[in-house]
Amino acid sequence: MEHPNVNRLGLIAAYRPPCDLAFHRNALQIEAMKIAAAQIACAPGDLEANLRTIKDFASRAKDAGVELIVFPEMIDTGYSMPVIQKHASSWTEGAVPQLQEMAKQFSLAIIAGVSDREGPRIYNGQVFIDAGGNIRAKYRKTHLVTAAPLDERPLFAAGDTFASCKLDKFNLGLTICYDLRFPEICRALAVEHSANVFVNSSAWPLPRLDHLRILALARAIENQCYLVLANRVGTDDGVTFCGTSVIIDPYGVIVAAASADREELIQAEISEEVINSVRGRMAVFDHRRQDLY
Repeated sequence: MEHPNVNRLGLIAAYRPPCDLAFHRNALQIEAMKIAAAQIACAPGDLEANLRTIKDFASRAKDAGVELIVFPEMIDTGYSMPVIQKHASSWTEGAVPQLQEMAKQFSLAIIAGVSDREGPRIYNGQVFIDAGGNIRAKYRKTHLVTAAPLDERPLFAAGDTFASCKLDKFNLGLTICYDLRFPEICRALAVEHSANVFVNSSAWPLPRLDHLRILALARAIENQCYLVLANRVGTDDGVTFCGTSVIIDPYGVIVAAASADREELIQAEISEEVINSVRGRMAVFDHRRQDLY
C-alpha cells in the first residue's frame, strides 16, 4: 500500500511532528518572522530582464508581509558558463547596487546568488542585504561542481571562508547549491557560527531532483535548524533546473514547498521558540563526541 503521505516524487512531504510538539508550538506565544523563497527563471545575459523579475517577486513578498526574501544562484547572469564569463561583474556595479536599492525601496532584506568578479577571478557569490540596503554578509561558494556539463572549475575560483549574519533573533548561515552535499559546512555554521537558519541559493539540475529534497531535509534535521532553499526553474545553456524550492523547520517538517517547473513565491514563518523547543527535546549538540570528531 502506498504511504498516505508520499507525494508524486516519492518523498514524504506532508509529515507532521508528534502531537505533543505540534501542541507545544500552538501553545507558545510565538514571535515569528515571515520569510520567502523566490523560485524564478532567468534570462541568460540579460541583467535588466532578470532585475525586473527580481523586483516583481520582491514587491509581492513585501505586500505579503515578508521580512526576508531569498533568491536562487547566479540570478544576475543566469547559469551559463560562457555568459557568466562575459557578464560577471564586481559588486560596485551590475546587480548588487540595484538589489541594494530594491531592499531600501521595499524595506525588505534580500539574499541572492550573484556573480562576483574581483580582478581576473570570478566567484560564485551570495549577498545578504538588509532592509536598509546595506551589505551585511558575503559568501563565495566553497564547493565547486565538477560534473559535466556543469564543471565550474574552469571559470570560478573557490571561496575559502564560511559566512553568517544576524537578522533579528536568527543567525543565518549562507550556502550555495552544491554545498548541500557537504554536511560539514552546515555543521560548521551551526557549531562555530551559531547559525540556526541555513539559506541556500541554488541552480540544481533536474536529473538530481530527488537528491535536492533529501539533502535539504537532512541538513535541517541533523542540525535542528530551519533551511530555506530557493532553486531555479527554466533552462540555461541546455541545463534544466528542477525547482522544488522549500522551507523546512528544525524538526524536518516541510512548511512550504514549490513545484518542479514554474515560477513561484513560497512563504513561511520562522520562530526562535520553535528552534529552542526542538533542541530542548533532543539535545544533539550536547551529545556530540568531540573527543572522537
